[in-house]
Formats: sequence, structure tokens, C-alpha cells
Amino acid sequence: MERVELTVGLELSRIVYGMWRLCDDSDTSPAHVQHKIEACLEQGITSFDQADIYGAYRAEAVLGAALAAAPHLRERMEIVTKCGIVAPIGKYAGRRVKYYDTGAAHIAGCIDRSLRKLNVERIDLLLIHRPDPLMDAVGTGRALDEAVASGKVRAVGVSNFRPHDWTLLQGAMETRLATNQIELSLLANDAFSNGDLAFLQERDIAPMAWSPLAGGALMSSGHAAMNAALREIAARDGVEPMHVAIAWLLAHPACILPVFGSNTLDRIRTVSDAFKVNMDRQTWYLLYTAALGHEVP
Repeated sequence: MERVELTVGLELSRIVYGMWRLCDDSDTSPAHVQHKIEACLEQGITSFDQADIYGAYRAEAVLGAALAAAPHLRERMEIVTKCGIVAPIGKYAGRRVKYYDTGAAHIAGCIDRSLRKLNVERIDLLLIHRPDPLMDAVGTGRALDEAVASGKVRAVGVSNFRPHDWTLLQGAMETRLATNQIELSLLANDAFSNGDLAFLQERDIAPMAWSPLAGGALMSSGHAAMNAALREIAARDGVEPMHVAIAWLLAHPACILPVFGSNTLDRIRTVSDAFKVNMDRQTWYLLYTAALGHEVP
């Protein structure tokens, strides 16, 4: 599978396996998680996306248990995780309100906890999960620079940042931000026209795309035109509609890295079929038109 260099010393696979719903599976045993990892690795999917908040702050430990049981897998993987959201669940159940914390002490504590939970010596890519209205860019930037300098983190980036959030933080840092993980799909398509993708392309930053299947909404009855278009193209190319939706993102010149998440092994095993789709310009715009609900101006 194609690989993308995000920054010096860090490459990710073009498709990333997302573990947002890892704890939603009825089977979270190390053996079952190992099967998911191996299903990805067999296709060249080597990058795995986590966050401290996933699974009510439990998902990192579920992955860590699998890596403890099968430590040989770690050398074949890149692990992405995120920090900065404090929600009144799990270990933060006593908090009065959900909030963001991008303070230096919180970031440092999150890194150490993630390392322990994941059973790894280094995080390959750490992302600030959400823009924080109270972010002290100098303090946050220094904490991220120090995380890289310490060797605990290979590279750092952000998630859900707008261009002004990006420039504020990057301007206070020595380390180059490696990526911005944003919501991108046929239904979440604003970034294609509002300047968010253009901003990253201008800086040669490959974005990661969370929820590339729009949480399954692409195939719902509420999006009949989209559903029909995906099925038609899938039938033409001998794949499933989900592969067409992922291929639509892969075809964009911004070098988007879709973060695909599923707990179904059969779906995980075939996700790389997205590369079989013939996504020419007219096919891309056919889907975009269905997504918009009208032809382009």
C-alpha cells in the first residue's frame, strides 16, 4: 500500500485503521484485537488511530493489552493517539462539565498515561484533539516541542483545527505540525470549498480524514441519490459502496489519509479494495453532485 511521509522520520499507510469504536465490540480480548491488527497489516495498513477519550478512556488499554500479548506486532505499526478532551466519564467522572485542556501539565500527563496504557515506549504521532478557546499557544507549543525532544513522541499534529487555530499554534513552535485530522466524507464536504483543504495543500500537509463513511449515514434512506450513486459505481468496479466512498477521498490531490473504523473483520479485511475503484474526474463529480444535492455552479 502507498505510504505517506508526514514529517521526517514518520510515514503512515495511506489508509489508517481507526479505533474509536474498539470498546463497542462485544469481544475486546487481546486475541480478537490482534486479529483486527493482523487483518490490517496483511493489506499494508500499518497505522492505527487512537485517542485517550475513546471507549470512555479505555480503548488505549484495550490496544495495549493486545500489544502486550503479541509484542512482535508493535514494530510493524505506527500508533497515533490524541489528547486534550476532558469529559465527565471514566476517570474524569467527577468533573462538572466537558472541557478542553491544552495546558502543558495536562499534555505531559496524557502522554505518560498513553504510553503506559498502550504498552509502548514511544507514540508515533500525538494530536491535540480539539481546538481549545483557552489555549495558550506558547505553553501548548512548548509542551509539544518538549514531547518530541524527550523522545516520548515521534511527531505531533492537531485534529479539528481551522487554519487560524493552526497558524496560532504553529507560530509558537519549533517542531513542524505533521497533520490535521478533520472530518471529511461525501457528506462532510465543506473543507473542499471553504479553504481548509487548500490551506493544508499550500503547506504540503497531508490531512487525515475521520469518519470517511459519515458514520454509516452515506447508505441511509435519507440519502437516496448518494446511496444509488455509490451502489452503481460499486457494481461497475466489483467492490462495495464503502470502498467507493473511501476512493472518493483517496482521489483528491490533497493526499487525504482516510481513517476507517469497523469492528467487523470481513469489512476490515477488504478495505483496501478502495484502490480498485476507477475514480476518474466525472465519477468524482457525480458523487460530489449527489452529495451537494445539486449540480455545481
